[in-house]
Amino acid sequence: MLSGAMNEVGSAFFSALALVRTGNPELLGIVALSLRVSLTATLLAGLIGTVLGTMLAIYRFPGRTALLIVVNALLGLPPVVVGLAVYLLVSRAGPLGALGLLFTPAAMIGAQALLALPIVIALVHRVSAGYWSDYGDALRVDGASRPRAALTLLAMGRAGLMTAYLTAFGRAIAEVGAILMVGGNIRGVTRTMTTAIALETSRGELALALGLGFILMSLALGVSALAFALNRAALRDV
Repeated sequence: MLSGAMNEVGSAFFSALALVRTGNPELLGIVALSLRVSLTATLLAGLIGTVLGTMLAIYRFPGRTALLIVVNALLGLPPVVVGLAVYLLVSRAGPLGALGLLFTPAAMIGAQALLALPIVIALVHRVSAGYWSDYGDALRVDGASRPRAALTLLAMGRAGLMTAYLTAFGRAIAEVGAILMVGGNIRGVTRTMTTAIALETSRGELALALGLGFILMSLALGVSALAFALNRAALRDV
């Protein structure tokens, strides 16, 4: 029995490699949709999070500390809670129900962007706050307005910003719970790598699940390696 199970796993492993090597259309379609959704979500989170993170670093206002505490607490936000919140927003009875976003890539992008947003805000704040502490006074003495000084700080901390964006992308691409709730895992429409892996494994179709797993792990390793390289480059420049 054990030998038969090992043979089955081995067969699935080699079948998965064949799917990746030959560019199986279904596999490529799932990968393409995953990348489109996660990259778009990361872009949205990056744009909003960079502005908010920088503002929290250079401006002082009542409630700022409380906001920072909330942002850092949201780093551990359960994905299913985000999925539920987005579902309630875009469901037929929700405030955005008329837009017909439920079980579409747009709803999945919204869920992933909400998960990635606290990451970008927190990491951009840390980068900007450090540079503002070191160079903020000098920039202000030179006559730079706070928005202009913020742009200078972001240029100085570009390696840290890229790390923030890569971390946010890693969070988005690996997500399954939230996008399953709002996307529905519809074949050819909202099926991503993570939701497909979960489905195919539950059905016993290990070849496609493993093939997608290989690609997902490769992406995760690539993102991690790039973030590590950027951090080393930033340390050399200090």
